Amino acid sequence: MRETYVRLLCPECKKGWESTPSDLPSHRRTYHCPNCHASRRLAEFTRTEHDLSTLKSLQ
Repeated sequence: MRETYVRLLCPECKKGWESTPSDLPSHRRTYHCPNCHASRRLAEFTRTEHDLSTLKSLQ
C-alpha cells in the first residue's frame, strides 16, 4: 500500500516539502512554516488544488 502525501510550499520563503495528511492539522487551522515560521492557514501552504483536495478528503 502506498502512503498518501501532500506537497506544501511556503508562500513567503518558497521552501517546499511533503507531509502526510495525518501529520498535519486541519486545512483551516493556522500553520507555521518550519523554515521561516510564517503563519497562515494550512490551506495557503498547499502547492496545488489537488494537494488541498487530498488534504481535505483525508482529514
